[in-house]
Amino acid sequence: MHLHNKIAGFAAALFGLSLLLSAQEPRISPPATATVTLNGKEISIAYSRPSIRGRKIMGGLVPYGEVWRTGANEATTLKTAANLMMGGVNVPAGTYTLYSLPTEKGWKLIVNKQTGQWGTEYDPSKDLARIDLVKSTLSAPVETFTMAFDKKSASSADLVLTWEFTKLTLPVKVQ
Repeated sequence: MHLHNKIAGFAAALFGLSLLLSAQEPRISPPATATVTLNGKEISIAYSRPSIRGRKIMGGLVPYGEVWRTGANEATTLKTAANLMMGGVNVPAGTYTLYSLPTEKGWKLIVNKQTGQWGTEYDPSKDLARIDLVKSTLSAPVETFTMAFDKKSASSADLVLTWEFTKLTLPVKVQ
């Protein structure tokens, strides 16, 4: 009887663990952070990095003419300790969610004031700005979605997004 109680307890613990694990969203795309320091102030973007894995990305997984979460999993988050000028648009210091609006001809980066939501929960009434990105074509594909800062000076950098054959660039300056 004593062994039976131990087995029953172990089975109950395994069942509880399986319930806990199944309640969490799957994390197929790993998390990443792009960070730059401009004029002594940190700017960071937390996002998840989906991969191509044989899929059509632009105009497929990332549909043209629809808002995309700019990554995977939780919403992509921009945190800035400085007031920024992003592509000619003022973005005050704070925390924001980044979405994008891709088209075949060009892209817009959407800076949204709502934070803490899952990546597909988009409220356009909370948009701070929609900013044009400079689009170019890469000669070789980038398998995993990447966001990075290319520092240009002590007070400026380019935000660079790459995936598949697409490269998007946005100048960022500390005000």
